[in-house]
Amino acid sequence: MRAFLAWLLMLVLCGCGGEKHVYKTQGHVFGTVVEVSIYGETQQHADSLSAQVLKEFDRLHHKLHAWQPSMLTKLNDAIARGQPFQADEEMVQLLQGAAALSARSDDLFNPAIGHLIRLWGFQSSDIHDLAPDPAEIRRWVKANPRLSDLRYEGTVIRSVNPAVMIDLGGYAKGYALDRAAAILRAAHVEAALINVGGNVLAIGQPGEHPWQVGIRDPRGEAMLAKVALHDNEAIGTSGDYERYFMKNGQRHPHIIDPRSGETIDLVASVTVIASGGSDPGLRSDGNSKPLFITGPEGWEAMAHRLGLKEVMLVDASHHVFLTPAMRERMDAGLPQ
Repeated sequence: MRAFLAWLLMLVLCGCGGEKHVYKTQGHVFGTVVEVSIYGETQQHADSLSAQVLKEFDRLHHKLHAWQPSMLTKLNDAIARGQPFQADEEMVQLLQGAAALSARSDDLFNPAIGHLIRLWGFQSSDIHDLAPDPAEIRRWVKANPRLSDLRYEGTVIRSVNPAVMIDLGGYAKGYALDRAAAILRAAHVEAALINVGGNVLAIGQPGEHPWQVGIRDPRGEAMLAKVALHDNEAIGTSGDYERYFMKNGQRHPHIIDPRSGETIDLVASVTVIASGGSDPGLRSDGNSKPLFITGPEGWEAMAHRLGLKEVMLVDASHHVFLTPAMRERMDAGLPQ
């Protein structure tokens, strides 16, 4: 799910040994634009490190793709046949981490509803204005697929529910951010900013000031706000403005309520900032989904339940809601 955040980068910054630069490399993975900005290195070294990151992104893209041939599609095929699947440790850890978030959110974050996602036409690069059969929606909702249906024997995975179809589109980008950060930290970079389709993670600080990240207005191209992003902080946004279709005047975004099988039309975007630990990217990405599904009435209680302090929600009528900690981060652009 793309949620474009504008980057406000200082391209030339002064350091003790002379000028230090930000070198930026772009690619296209996960069906979206990815960008790696590295500060304080030579261009040759920055280019080499960026190439390593893009190679890792490509590996994850081909491993976790939900509808093109991948390890994930092979796992889903095995689940549909009622057979065990030999995965690997990375896949097991990723699914178990996603299952833990699912449990904390009462399964509002539910990557097991791939059949519903496919039914609505979102497992495709080209989105069309579909009208799913209500009976089919009810069928997959009644089947109640959840990640807790998975069973593990080492790295062998099976499911007690053949209706499980895993789609990690709301989780993989955050994981990719954390993997990129691990690569760059291992190389001891002074500062870097990693962008995977609008999910952004910061390493270090480029000179005297932290990285500045803009949050896009979900109903326009301008910035709604901007925040300073510090070392080991990640910001992720789920929005209704990139992958969606309009039908009979109603917006149908790609985020689906697993309780009803219907798309969500009450929320325009949810932005979450996560910090610390080894997985701020995952937490900023995955945690935005249950808040989006809960909507304007229940998002604060869900944020508290998930331990999130810095959250911004924009509803479909363009009303902006902020946690107190998030309001403190804002320094420009919010409507009053």
